[in-house]
Amino acid sequence: MQYRELGNTGIKISALGFGAMRLPQTNVGGQTVFDTEESIRMIHRSFELGVNYIDTAPYYCEKQSEEIVGKAIKGWRDKVYLSTKNPIEDDSGVHYRERLENSLKKLDTDYIDFYHMWGINLEAFEQKINVKDGPLSAALKAKEEGLIKHLSFSFHDKAENMIKLIDTGYFETVLCQYNMLDRSNEAGIAHAREKGLGVIIMGPIGGGRLGAPSEVISKLIPGGAKSSAELALRFVISNPNVTCALSGMSNMAMVEENVQVASNEEQLSYEEIIAINEAMEQNKKLSDLYCTGCNYCMPCPKEVNIPKIFEFMNYHRVYKLTDYAKAEYKSIGTNEWLKGNRADACVDCGICEQKCPQKIQIRRQLKESEKELA
Repeated sequence: MQYRELGNTGIKISALGFGAMRLPQTNVGGQTVFDTEESIRMIHRSFELGVNYIDTAPYYCEKQSEEIVGKAIKGWRDKVYLSTKNPIEDDSGVHYRERLENSLKKLDTDYIDFYHMWGINLEAFEQKINVKDGPLSAALKAKEEGLIKHLSFSFHDKAENMIKLIDTGYFETVLCQYNMLDRSNEAGIAHAREKGLGVIIMGPIGGGRLGAPSEVISKLIPGGAKSSAELALRFVISNPNVTCALSGMSNMAMVEENVQVASNEEQLSYEEIIAINEAMEQNKKLSDLYCTGCNYCMPCPKEVNIPKIFEFMNYHRVYKLTDYAKAEYKSIGTNEWLKGNRADACVDCGICEQKCPQKIQIRRQLKESEKELA
C-alpha cells in the first residue's frame, strides 16, 4: 500500500480509503438488511492489507453505517484514522454538538480523527456555520476538548467556492468529487495542497458507475490496466495533489482489487494523464451535442438544469455510460447540490437558444435527453 502525507496534519494515510457507504446487504425473512458480519470482515481485510483510513456518515446504509464501523474498529482504533460527518441542519452550535455526540455514541469511540462539515457550500458557511454560537464555534470547542482531532469539510458547491472555503483557514482536509468525467475541482485540489490541506476524493469511479464496461473508455486504458474501473482509480491516485481516494466497497473482491490498484506504485505518467484528458475532451467534440458548460443559457425561467442535463447526455451518447447517465439525470432536483428541473419541465420558450454561443438546438436536445434518460 502507498502512504501519503495528509496535508500539514503530520499524518500519513493510505492512498485508498474504505468508504462505508455501500456495505453488503443480505436477505432476512424477506427483508433486506445490512450484513454486519461480512461488512466487518471486509473492513478488517482492508486494514490487514494496509488501508488505514475509513469514512462513514450518520445517514449511510440507512443510518447503520456508523454502528457497523464502530464495531469494526474495535482492536484497530489506534492503528486507523476514522472519518465521519456532521450534517449542518441549522445555525445552532448546540444542535451541532448533539449530532457530534450521537456519532461518538454510535461509533463507540472517544474521538473522531477527521470530522467533516457535511456537503457544505460557501453560502451555508457564511450564513449558518460561521455565526455567533453556531456550528463553527461548537466545532472549535469540541476540537479543544479532544473530541475532534482535525476539522474537515466535504464539498458539493461551485468549484471556485472550494478555494474560498479553503482560504478561511479553519479546515485541515477537504473531501470532494473528482474523476475522469468530472474534473471541475482540479484547480481547487491543487490549491488545497498548496495551502497545506489533505485532499480526500469521493466518487473516483463515479459511485461505481465508471466501473461499467465502456468501449470508449477501454480504448484509453494504457498497458497494464485491466478495466475502466482500474483506470478510473489510477487516474485519481496519480494526481500528485490527491492524498487518498475513497472507494465504497460492497464485496470482498472489490477490497482485494482496489487495494491491488492502490498498491501499484507505477501510477499513470504525466503524459498518460494528459493523453487521457485530451481524449476525453476530443470525445465530447465528436458528439452532436457539444455543450461547453458555459452556462450562458441559464437561468431557465422553468429552472431546467440545461448544462447538467447535457453533461449527462454526453455521458450516455459519447462514453456509452448509460446507467451512470440515467441515475444522475434522475437525481436532478433531489438534493441541494444538483438543483433545478429535468428536461420535461421545458415549455419550449426558446430563450436559452437565443443565448447559446454554440448555437445548439437546445429545445430539441432537451426532448431527446428526456426520451433517452428518463
